[in-house]
Amino acid sequence: MNLATHYPVLQVVIPMLLAPLTMLMPSRLLAWLIATATSLCAFAIAIAITQLVLAGDVGAYPLGGWPAPFGIELRVDALSALLLLLISGASSAALLAGYQSLAQDIDAQRANLFFAAWLLALAGLCGIVVAGDAFNIFVFMEISSLASYILVAASSDRRALPAVFKYLVMGTIGATFYLIGVGLLYIMTGTLNLADLTARIPEVTNQTPIFMAAGFISVGLALKAAIFPLHAWLPNTYSFAPHAVTAFLAACSTKVALYVFLRVDFFVFQGALSGHGAQFAGYLMPMAVAGILLGSAIAIREPLVKRLFAWSSVAQVGYIALGASLLSHTGLSAALLHMFNHALAKGAIFLAIIVLAMRAGGVSIEHLKGLGRQHPVLGIAFTIAGLSLIGIPGTAGFISKWFLIQAILEHPQWSLPLLIIVLASSLMAVVYVAKVAESLFFQHAETQRQPLPLMPMTIVVIASAANIAFGLAPQLPVEIANAAASLLLEQTL
Repeated sequence: MNLATHYPVLQVVIPMLLAPLTMLMPSRLLAWLIATATSLCAFAIAIAITQLVLAGDVGAYPLGGWPAPFGIELRVDALSALLLLLISGASSAALLAGYQSLAQDIDAQRANLFFAAWLLALAGLCGIVVAGDAFNIFVFMEISSLASYILVAASSDRRALPAVFKYLVMGTIGATFYLIGVGLLYIMTGTLNLADLTARIPEVTNQTPIFMAAGFISVGLALKAAIFPLHAWLPNTYSFAPHAVTAFLAACSTKVALYVFLRVDFFVFQGALSGHGAQFAGYLMPMAVAGILLGSAIAIREPLVKRLFAWSSVAQVGYIALGASLLSHTGLSAALLHMFNHALAKGAIFLAIIVLAMRAGGVSIEHLKGLGRQHPVLGIAFTIAGLSLIGIPGTAGFISKWFLIQAILEHPQWSLPLLIIVLASSLMAVVYVAKVAESLFFQHAETQRQPLPLMPMTIVVIASAANIAFGLAPQLPVEIANAAASLLLEQTL
């Protein structure tokens, strides 16, 4: 058995084992170095897993050699590979770009604890993605959530404390709903393994508890994913967390919850419960539409840049949910591709905000006046990420929106209103991105030009360039998204 066979478990074990070592580091620099090296290692493993998945070489990994359902099973497929790339890539970029920003924001005496919590969040998010049973998804969900609360609360901004309290309360409610649903499934089927649940649910005589479980799990995961109207925790959490933490969480935390939402619903319920697909679309589509419109509209009026793009995330989650609610291969491909492309765009935007905040001393639109003229590379990188968020041709965001439009056109009974909604929200995105760009480029700076830190700027440029690269050559994410969509739909046939 070669090393590649163990990649799924190494993705979780390495950051989890190095978190205690990080706690013992006597300086901020050493703790950051260990956390960054670990995150880069996880990213390298995610790339290797993706290559193996595309070659068809990775599947189930029984821990300790005990096969499911008697043992714990890890499972990696195209859907898992896509999320592992997002999680480990976002973590690595945020750590590389955020060292100087975190040095200003985090108490030096607690920096080792902060970076240990970061690694636990990384391990938990990766664990959610590779777990093959419903209960261990919950376990890793709690590990990542508890660590995320610590990361947000570490901010020097006192407004982070009420924000993280709301995040904690709503996250706990979401996890409780999910666990109640899992408990009902176990009572009715006697198993927690997702593959076994798919086979055993149709054999259950009384399907009412199964429908109740589907309801509890769907609501709990929708809350975790910040699907409207269960989004109330997200704007303040993203706004008042340390800038590097926002870049990390905004790129992947809601995407992981959406991953679980789609995997459990399509793998466990839609193939086993008669009529569940119509119920799924019936409640998810209106929520997605409302989130797209409301999130975009509020973002237009928001003066704080981080909060503006937090509300934008509510709208972008709506796009993903809308694609999934269409219950078609093209719609699911659009949803999964938009997970990847939105992470690229929003990650690049929040990475740029790290540098802008260090230079301007704040993150309101007023603080950013003229910084794009003083630092054109930074301003252009920010604008490219914003154009990808809008969905301008030539950017990654355009590819997933084009897939979404194609999926909508496959359903002529509601294609016109949905197309109008997508167009209207894209125009609203033009307004709020242009509002920030106008402050960057068309207003005069109130301070003199100062040099920008090299490492954060390099990461911002790379992240921004990735939005162009995957817009002009989208074959890799499209291939992974198509494979993942096929995998999900196989369970419903």
